[in-house]
Amino acid sequence: MSVFFRDFFTDPVLFLSFGFLAIVIGLCLFYVYYFMKKINDAEVPEQ
Repeated sequence: MSVFFRDFFTDPVLFLSFGFLAIVIGLCLFYVYYFMKKINDAEVPEQ
C-alpha cells in the first residue's frame, strides 16, 4: 500500500487525475445540495 502512496505523490498524471476527479465530484455534490435546497425552500403557488 505504501507503494501506491509513493507513486501517487511522485507521479503528476496520477495526482492530477485524482485531483480533478475530486473537484468534479465536489461540484456535483454541491449542485445536488444547491438544487435540493432550492426545491425545499420554493413556495407552492396558490390556485
